Amino acid sequence: MRVISKARDVWARFVEPGQWTWRRVVGESLLAALMALLAGALEYDTGQGWPLTVLFAVVTAALSLARRVLPATCLIGVAALTGANEAGLLPLLAVVAWSAGRRIEGALRALAVWAAALAAFEALVLWDQPPLSFVGLFLILLFLFTTLVPGLAGRYSSQRRALLDTLRDRNAQLLRERRMVAGQARMRERQRIAQDMHDSLGHQLALIAVQTGALEVSHGLSDQQREAVGVLRQASVAAMHELRAVVGVLKDGTPEDERPGGVAGIDGLVEAAEAAGTPVRLVRSGEPRPLGAAADHAAYRVVQEGLTNAFKHASGAELTVGLHHEADSLVVEVVNGPPPEGAAPRPAAVSGGQGLTGLRERARLAGGMVYAGPLEDGGFRLAGLLPYHPAPDAAGSEASDDTWPPAGDLAGDGLPGAAWADPREELKNLTGMRRSKGCLAGCGVGVLVLLGLGVLLAFGAVALFEALDKSQVEPGTYREIRVGSPESEVRDRLPSGRSFLTSGLDRKGPAAPAGARCLSLLSTDSPKDMDKDRVYRFCFRGGKLIEKREFIVRND
Repeated sequence: MRVISKARDVWARFVEPGQWTWRRVVGESLLAALMALLAGALEYDTGQGWPLTVLFAVVTAALSLARRVLPATCLIGVAALTGANEAGLLPLLAVVAWSAGRRIEGALRALAVWAAALAAFEALVLWDQPPLSFVGLFLILLFLFTTLVPGLAGRYSSQRRALLDTLRDRNAQLLRERRMVAGQARMRERQRIAQDMHDSLGHQLALIAVQTGALEVSHGLSDQQREAVGVLRQASVAAMHELRAVVGVLKDGTPEDERPGGVAGIDGLVEAAEAAGTPVRLVRSGEPRPLGAAADHAAYRVVQEGLTNAFKHASGAELTVGLHHEADSLVVEVVNGPPPEGAAPRPAAVSGGQGLTGLRERARLAGGMVYAGPLEDGGFRLAGLLPYHPAPDAAGSEASDDTWPPAGDLAGDGLPGAAWADPREELKNLTGMRRSKGCLAGCGVGVLVLLGLGVLLAFGAVALFEALDKSQVEPGTYREIRVGSPESEVRDRLPSGRSFLTSGLDRKGPAAPAGARCLSLLSTDSPKDMDKDRVYRFCFRGGKLIEKREFIVRND
């Protein structure tokens, strides 16, 4: 029952919804067909019949598809089959190693799976080989090259994708938090504006109530007029109470002395700054014209915010407050120069980025706009453009996305020290930095592994060619050598035979003549059956060649 349950679980994972998109189906089908074709071709070339070749190709295709769900099992199984003299599975072994590197979680678990695969591979390869033989060492290197390099590449790819997913989630969270903070700043600024409107409108309504009250008791009115004036007075009083009630609901606890003034109060801000020891130059230009209440308060706020930030981030720098009355709008600005040389650097202030957000909201509701940005000399400029007569739909327009400042602005409260990093730029920088460092580290490890395995494989290839040169003789040479020739002459024409490739050949052939010393060599002309080798044996006795013989042995 446990086996059936396990099989059902594997099948459910294999057909999990969303796993098999049409691109993946096409890609996996082509890959499985390619692996089956390569394995079948190599298997048929070894002399196997069509039935076994087709069966082998089907098994290869099934393993190629199953590697997505059972990466560890497929890696160990393919390694064992490859070790059982199934060289046609070498391409599939590399593909399975790639998938195992990507899908096996945990470094220790991956190491255990690779160790088990290597053990299964070598146990079948070295079944008839002596321990620490050249063939065994060469095949170990071949296995490591075929599995470790794709496995490391797949693992690096998986970790990089996980890192990018984490960074995207973090970026999305930062975006949500930034929008929440910007929305809260807009709401608080609207509350302050509502309080400002209460102060101005409340004053006007109070005047109306007082004047209508005085008019109501005047003796020069008729009863009908006095009744109409009374209704007007009661309406103004009711409007004043309703305005106070609405603003009372919107108030956020802002103290009375923090409520902004207007353009007339800017002189007081400049005087307060000079009294604190900071020289401020006030520049006026143009003919003063009256502003609406919202624009009047916004101008005051721009100067207040600019002076406050200059005190925090450019203490001792030259400050200039400008009030420029243009034809259709007031331009109010605060410009500070670079901090003086020798001034102690102030630590970067932590800001939630609400200063500029609130100013922009206030200016937008007044039909204007706010600009903030650095100057070429290292200073900073905060400016507001406030129209005398805003468009009718200015206050009702939708607020822009203050999550991101416009070109030329800096995030934060308008100064470099208080800037809040753009999460999208932060994601791009982190991704690029991680990608460059990860690519360098991954490529470095991959190059070192490839170089090491390449050197070892090159050494093994050179040793293999030397062993072949010492153990093989051409059929023409074998036919030219005559029985009865002197041993020294025959040995001069033959290789030494001291090679691992000739080890044990004497035991596989027919019995040698009594008292003879024999030299068994491999033929350069191998049989069509790749599992067999052609052997030439030369036996000597008394300094002469007494026998030469040809036979076929099965290689192990």
